[in-house]
Amino acid sequence: MYRKLGRESRIRRSILAGITKDVIMKEGVVTTEARAKEVRKFVDKMITYGKDGSLVARRKALAFLHNDKDVVNKIFNELAPRYAERNGGYTRIIKLKERVGDDALTVRLELVD
Repeated sequence: MYRKLGRESRIRRSILAGITKDVIMKEGVVTTEARAKEVRKFVDKMITYGKDGSLVARRKALAFLHNDKDVVNKIFNELAPRYAERNGGYTRIIKLKERVGDDALTVRLELVD
């Protein structure tokens, strides 16, 4: 099962793609725990596509990431070789503190080294 995050499916997909792009480009992002747990799946999937290296995998990554070629190039040229020997588990979640206002638990989602 997946988390709906209180959004319609098209908006939820866009939010998840945006956070996925931020994690890949900045190699870390601060967000809520629910979003981080959901985005982790997509970041792992994008890096797995990069390790595959085929044209089909590149097109799938481009389709999910809204045709952002800079992010896809970073996945295929930098991250895939870095995680070539690793079989999954490319991200880690570090719990921070509750957010002021709505008391949501914030976490840092980052790529492991």
